[in-house]
Amino acid sequence: MKPTLRRLRTATVALAACTLGLSLMSAPAGAYSGQPVTPHSERAPESDQFSAEGVTTVGELRTVDGALSYARDGRSQIIRHPGASYVKVHFSSLRLADGDYVTVASPDGRESYRYDRHLNRATGSDYTTEGQPGFWAMSVEGDTAVVTLHSSRAARGSAATIDRFWRGYDHAEIKQYNLSTQSVCSTDARRDVVCYQSSHPTEYARGRAVARLLISGGGMCTTWRVGNTNRMLTNKHCFSTQAAVSGSEMQFNYQCATCGGNNPGAGTKVSGATLYKVSRGGSGELDYALYSVNNFTSIQTFGTLYLATTATTTGTRMYIPGHGDGSPKRLSIFEDTQNGATCTVKNANYNTWNISYSCDTSGGNSGSPVLNGSHRVVALHHLGGCPSNQGAKAHLIYNEIASLIDNNG
Repeated sequence: MKPTLRRLRTATVALAACTLGLSLMSAPAGAYSGQPVTPHSERAPESDQFSAEGVTTVGELRTVDGALSYARDGRSQIIRHPGASYVKVHFSSLRLADGDYVTVASPDGRESYRYDRHLNRATGSDYTTEGQPGFWAMSVEGDTAVVTLHSSRAARGSAATIDRFWRGYDHAEIKQYNLSTQSVCSTDARRDVVCYQSSHPTEYARGRAVARLLISGGGMCTTWRVGNTNRMLTNKHCFSTQAAVSGSEMQFNYQCATCGGNNPGAGTKVSGATLYKVSRGGSGELDYALYSVNNFTSIQTFGTLYLATTATTTGTRMYIPGHGDGSPKRLSIFEDTQNGATCTVKNANYNTWNISYSCDTSGGNSGSPVLNGSHRVVALHHLGGCPSNQGAKAHLIYNEIASLIDNNG
């Protein structure tokens, strides 16, 4: 009897050697003016928390009463939640004079996003929206965001109001707040992508086109660039509306610098732009969402992937790059043991829509590309449940979106 499958939720969390958190350094002297203030925060109502079927919940929405003003002692705020893996700040209002701007930065300055009164993505930092007043700054890795008003004038009044922020769960909380589906089949053989940079250089290189998808501040999937133009693919169950695309950010190059080194950088973050197409149907469907991103030029150097246009076959060698559990990017190349049996397609025609495999995945891998030995995408991963993790057939997806992508590569 075939096992009952469900859309991917977080499996029992296997702690990757390269963890979510970054070591936070003290802010350098003069990094922000005035006396920093840490506003008091409270958990937002349950109805405002992130909830989506099949999507790994990785954060909690908090309410806060924070303001930046032109008064000397009111020009910076520190938004901090001890132990958070990221902080994503919401501005309910921004009232700046020309030439003035606000930054949202990590204490060590490695991440810094700039916003002025025009919020022009072409000239300033990216941001996300949710169809309500205000905007969300891009997330900052770690448990602290320093928000600073930059101005040389001695004006009066309020310049910006901060009313909410998302704080990212740590590994233990991700495990606590997500149901478990067994998607790691036997021994978890996934490793940080950089572990394969020398032994599997092409697999490593292809994985660069894969990004971590932070959905509306509190959910996590995997996404990737498809074809030669500004197009991205993920699962429909990760998001399926224009509002959700506009409210989400894609984090490229979120991976460890050394194998098992516990040293991920923040990478490159962009926001969702236009939703082009989602798959039709209910449970028996291809489960895809095709969309574009803002600031496309900033992520072009990470490369792209191409869809297979014909069906794969049982026994085909395969591998999966992705962000299971929201962790820095890992590769599934081997079934159970490094340099042992490689992952293969177990059933190329599991049903009308899906192929099956036992290559290791976990919650957060939803939307990952499944690639063959020729490095073409043969499936879009979307279901977990060993021994038959499943991906929607890529050639069927191609048939539906061919006119919207440039798949020549």
